[in-house]
Amino acid sequence: MIAVTGATGNVGRELVRILVGAGEAVTAISRGEARDLPTDARHVRADLADPDSLRPALDGADALFLLVAGDDPQGILDAAKAGGVRRVVLVSTLGVGTRPDSYRHPAAFEAALRGCGLEWTVLRCGGLDSNAFAWAESIRTHRVAAAPFGDIGLPMVDPADVAEVAATALLKPGHAGAVYELTGPALTTPRERAAAIGVALGEPVRFVEQPRQEVLEQMLAYMPEAVAEGTLAILGEPLPAERRVSPDVERVLGHAPRPFGDWAARSAAAFR
Repeated sequence: MIAVTGATGNVGRELVRILVGAGEAVTAISRGEARDLPTDARHVRADLADPDSLRPALDGADALFLLVAGDDPQGILDAAKAGGVRRVVLVSTLGVGTRPDSYRHPAAFEAALRGCGLEWTVLRCGGLDSNAFAWAESIRTHRVAAAPFGDIGLPMVDPADVAEVAATALLKPGHAGAVYELTGPALTTPRERAAAIGVALGEPVRFVEQPRQEVLEQMLAYMPEAVAEGTLAILGEPLPAERRVSPDVERVLGHAPRPFGDWAARSAAAFR
């Protein structure tokens, strides 16, 4: 049995679908109610911030898909081992490698995973295409998308590609001890991504450039200052390693990563 944390999120929901479609027994774990999950998946409510709450969900699992959430990675991994888990796939961030001082939280999860004695794989993701859902209300109501650094390109990755790589690492041998960097196939700018959503909708979306300070103040409402500053640094002054298009999606899956336009076409209903 495979346990999937964050099962109602953009990556987790797709991963559950892939695993169920492959005939695997799946326990879908989330803090809230099950939403749009396959009926063949068992759903359990639990919170990564409370490792003990995970124990009923992990009992009998042999593999775990893990998000960076909560402050006790060792407690989560102890619960996983107690339940019988032998393999863990962790979704982390490229920032662990490029800006470790800003991303100490995911770095702590990676360190705990390396020392836990279980088979592990780390997926370091760039920005997800689904981050564009932050524009959903403004595009629905005004056909406007606002963001800072409108003409700085980054290789955003489709959550479906992340889910597919995760499924491969969970189901197939040969991925133990690997750290994969997952990106899309090309650099895209916020302005270009807004335009791609407009193409998917069949009508233009106007892009508005936001001042950096305004965005920082918004981000500080839900994330630590170091993470907010690190994120804005990546968005506005990315390092060469943060602009690199990684070959890892294609190496693992045998096909090129999906372009942003594919994600926009599949997700257009959210912006109508």
